[in-house]
Amino acid sequence: MRLFSLILAIVVLSSLVSCNKTEKKEAKDSGLMSEQWRPQIHFTPKAQWMNDPNGMVYHDGEYHLFYQYHPNSNVWGPMHWGHAVSEDLIHWEHLPIGLYPDELGTIFSGSAVADVNNTSGFGRDGKTPLVAIYTNHSHEKESEGQIDYQTQSIAYSLDNGRTWTKYENNPVLDNPGIRDFRDPKVRWHEPTQKWIMTLAVKDRVSFYSSPDLKEWTFESDFAQDEEHNGVVECPDLFPLNYNGQEKWVLLISLNPGFLHGGSGTKYYIGEFDGKEFTPDDPNAPTHWFDYGKDNYAGVTWSNIPEEDGRTLFIGWMSNWQYATVVPTEKWRSAMTLPRSLELVEGAGGKPVLKGEVVNTIDNIAGEWQEKSDLPVAAAEAGGLEFNLEKDAAYQLSFEFDLQMDATATIDLYNEAGDSIFITLDKNRELVVFDRIDSGETTFNENFPGKYDAPVAFEGPVKVDFYVDQSSVEMFINGGKVQMTNLVFPETLLTGIEIYGSGDSQLITAKARVLNSIWK
Repeated sequence: MRLFSLILAIVVLSSLVSCNKTEKKEAKDSGLMSEQWRPQIHFTPKAQWMNDPNGMVYHDGEYHLFYQYHPNSNVWGPMHWGHAVSEDLIHWEHLPIGLYPDELGTIFSGSAVADVNNTSGFGRDGKTPLVAIYTNHSHEKESEGQIDYQTQSIAYSLDNGRTWTKYENNPVLDNPGIRDFRDPKVRWHEPTQKWIMTLAVKDRVSFYSSPDLKEWTFESDFAQDEEHNGVVECPDLFPLNYNGQEKWVLLISLNPGFLHGGSGTKYYIGEFDGKEFTPDDPNAPTHWFDYGKDNYAGVTWSNIPEEDGRTLFIGWMSNWQYATVVPTEKWRSAMTLPRSLELVEGAGGKPVLKGEVVNTIDNIAGEWQEKSDLPVAAAEAGGLEFNLEKDAAYQLSFEFDLQMDATATIDLYNEAGDSIFITLDKNRELVVFDRIDSGETTFNENFPGKYDAPVAFEGPVKVDFYVDQSSVEMFINGGKVQMTNLVFPETLLTGIEIYGSGDSQLITAKARVLNSIWK
């Protein structure tokens, strides 16, 4: 390997090596999920508006993804639960709408569980009921000036989520007189043999318990340690193993209140006894789940088989500062790639929440193309070529060795002149994502900008990118630091240059095509 102090350029050229040209032309002509900026490896609705992921449950070989959906507009409106299923978390099948508004209101965010012990009594003929727990939002009450317009209701399905029956005695949790009272996330708590609901309540999280999903008892509140300007949304509570001990992670989404503006998600690590959540260090600095601008309202799947053992997450890939005006027309919004979560040791020996893209991404991946004996000035030598495709997506992986005061900047660009810049700065212990010149940015003043995240530079630094038509998801050191950002370049960013300064070394660079999940 060689040290570089000036410029190391890796030029990633586009080619058509893995697709038959006739098949590609037919797909393009059909218009199927192929509009400009349409993600090719991320879930999007066929048309219209989408936001928070809801009702995520695994049952009978299928991962269910419900989501906030407005079927009649590409901006937020009367909420339904859209529905899709997957066998591998990568390929998705669109299904009819799961839940429609009713006399109690529209259908806001919530969760779903597999009631394997039939505690609810909804099961019939040995069939396990799926039970959805969601917020009804009464716009009528809201327009009349009342504040108790959000209540919690349930519905059940006996055909693996294809049809739903709403409980005749809804709501199961009435509003005690609080304006923001929503987004129930429910899981079974084995030690107490009860269901636990984690609920967003204004500026805090409330915990409720139930033996049967119908009757709920208040247990405790967990309030924010610091002040913020927004409200709590879409909380989640789940256990993870850390060094042989069970720890509980509490996710809280804030809107506004994010480090870089708008909406973002933070997390706490602590203990939960079935009644109260106690953080290990209530005075610890804020832990942000994702330091990019565009990962919000994410929650985990329930009922993952014990033999699988993973904790699986997906988030809404947008930010409320500009979500309704991003430059797509037929559809608006995508989900992040699903991620597997773990607690691992971070800086100072304390646990951090790590997220990595699920390994079934291999199902759509081509062969790795690796370069390890890199010249100092690759551009002058004609560049290093990876065979990628402009109408697909790709994964890119680098490993750097940066000594004191060294930096490395990765420039992803296209022939139209659109670029994003990612700088690893060892002296400041930061990674900076710059999308100021990333393409279309004029739709909202809060979109262009530079966003940083703290990075512990302990030994070589590994950086992974998942680059799609309108997003870049970045994972530092195996996902100890995550950054998810939307971008709207004219064409896919398939060119790469790397600029180094100081005592810097690029150990390896590799890339692989990620084929479209829709074609």
